[in-house]
Amino acid sequence: MFILVARSDEMKNIQIIDGALNCSYEIFASSDEDFNQFFPMTQQDVEFSDDFFVRLGPAAQEIWDRLWRSRVDKKSVNGIHGTLFCGLDEKKRFYPTKRESEMTTGLD
Repeated sequence: MFILVARSDEMKNIQIIDGALNCSYEIFASSDEDFNQFFPMTQQDVEFSDDFFVRLGPAAQEIWDRLWRSRVDKKSVNGIHGTLFCGLDEKKRFYPTKRESEMTTGLD
């Protein structure tokens, strides 16, 4: 069960993309503090769940759980601030800088 939260201007939206055939590309609201834990580099807007958990160690689970409790209705979203890939390591070659604006074709 998900709880839809009201979006506020202090929250940033993170789109989750996983490898499921029925992936629904859900969007979750995150505080600035948690968002900066997911995306710590300047202008970073792409992250991979395994990198997040390795980087933060045991502290990652609490932040992760908070995010999963804050799903928002896509129709109410005013922008997506970051993309979090779950279980899609094959996508890493397209995002070597973890910035969507610098995405590569990965076909080199």
